[in-house]
Amino acid sequence: MKGSFIRAKPLWISAVVLASVGAIGAVMLMWRPAIAPIERPRTFDSAQLQRGARVVEAGDCAVCHTRPGGQYMAGGLPLRTPFGTLYSTNITADPQTGIGQWSLPAFERAMREGISRDGHFLYPAFPYVHYRRMTTDDIADAYAYLMSGPAVDSPAMQNDMNFPMNIRPLVSFWNLLFLHAKPLTPVARQSEAWNRGRYLVQGPGHCAGCHSPLNLLGAQKSGESLAGGSVEGWQAPSLLGMARGANAWSTEQLVRYLRAEIVEGHGTAAGPMRAVSLGLARMPVADAEAIAEYLLSLPGRAVIREIHPDAASAEPAAQASGAMLFASACAGCHGAAAPMREIDGRPALNRTSALQASSARNFLKTVLDGIPAIPGVPGPVMPPFAASLDNAQLSALASYLRHQASPDQPWTDLSATLEAIRQETK
Repeated sequence: MKGSFIRAKPLWISAVVLASVGAIGAVMLMWRPAIAPIERPRTFDSAQLQRGARVVEAGDCAVCHTRPGGQYMAGGLPLRTPFGTLYSTNITADPQTGIGQWSLPAFERAMREGISRDGHFLYPAFPYVHYRRMTTDDIADAYAYLMSGPAVDSPAMQNDMNFPMNIRPLVSFWNLLFLHAKPLTPVARQSEAWNRGRYLVQGPGHCAGCHSPLNLLGAQKSGESLAGGSVEGWQAPSLLGMARGANAWSTEQLVRYLRAEIVEGHGTAAGPMRAVSLGLARMPVADAEAIAEYLLSLPGRAVIREIHPDAASAEPAAQASGAMLFASACAGCHGAAAPMREIDGRPALNRTSALQASSARNFLKTVLDGIPAIPGVPGPVMPPFAASLDNAQLSALASYLRHQASPDQPWTDLSATLEAIRQETK
């Protein structure tokens, strides 16, 4: 018996040592050192600032870091995720509440690794997974531009994350699983514009962050980049095979859509994409052309479309109800004889991407939320109908218009989709 205990003792000691080493390794994984603060740099080359402004616009920084009615880049925008609500942070040059004491290495570490200057982990709602594909020069230019702007005193708001995601160090394990992207290198056989478009889509533009399905941990599903996703209650459509199919895009159409214009056959950007497209409109048109060239080169994926042979003979009474609602609520702008069809190119609704989509969600969201006016920015405006149309009326209108667009593929999920959207809004 004594001999058995003596033989077992080294195994017991080995297990303790291995457990200790594992615990130390886990602590090291969840800890990052702070980077010393600096005095805010104030002198920058004007050409670098111009480049930085373009990088920041391409990265949609203001879209997330400027809340409605708030000051530019001062944060405070709520970002609702399946794991709770995050509030974007202040990235102005304020030394106390912003990034005014950050050095360029601290800024680059945040952009590539998701680590703040003081060493705490940033949640991957900040798309550092994509930003790590950016060039060192672009990151330096963005840093210069942000540091050159006005400092705004705007303390961070308290996040409301669910357990266990409210434990920030656990993000380190998320990074271990999913933070593997590297800076992009040009593809020699492709054009300069194609490579520029690929860089903007996969790097600063982080298009896959919205246009890809996510797994249970909130990371992009492997092998399904740009295959379609969801954001803020909207469907972000697949960006694959856009040059093919029943409602294919031309280069001119996609460039205009990306720049917030109204496009016959597709409509105009709404929902979260509206702010993105307005930002692209402020960039050189060559960037939108490059994005279009890259996206239209991507192959599609097989899509099984459910055909309803008897759908063309839809119930006349239901169609009549939808037609009456269209005449009273929509025809003033979208009817065949509407002046707005000529003034700003309003599309026939049956020729829009929302009516051609497999789900009614984006069409219903557009009708419910409208397209708000942005002071000083030209573009279409549409009033919201959330308070003036009930679910039965919205279902009738959607059924009628879908019948005009795709008579053999009716939407069968209208009631459930409307109820879900109403609950999300609450």
